[in-house]
Amino acid sequence: VQLVESGGGLVQPGGSLRLSCVGSGFTFSRYDMRWYRQAPGKERELLASISTTYGSMYWSNSVKGRFVISRDNAKNTVYLEMSRLKPEDTAVYICGGANGWGQGTQVTVSS
Repeated sequence: VQLVESGGGLVQPGGSLRLSCVGSGFTFSRYDMRWYRQAPGKERELLASISTTYGSMYWSNSVKGRFVISRDNAKNTVYLEMSRLKPEDTAVYICGGANGWGQGTQVTVSS
């Protein structure tokens, strides 16, 4: 199982980013996928999940209404669209699925 995230970077407060996570080494369409984040000194936080039938759930109240999870099984990719970003969204964003984890992509929200 390999999961590779991309799309992170530095963004100003109020801005937007779209993260991507490409999976390989497993049948992507058969697995629920999840996005997490981990800020320095804090535990890993589950943000959102999407099922094999495209049902999405948001597990963190802090991102509800601002983040959207989606997937494209033809591209073996899960996305996290983030909008109205806040400094407290600064973290490493990690995707998970098929009992595997990616290395994460850094998101920094700062002016």
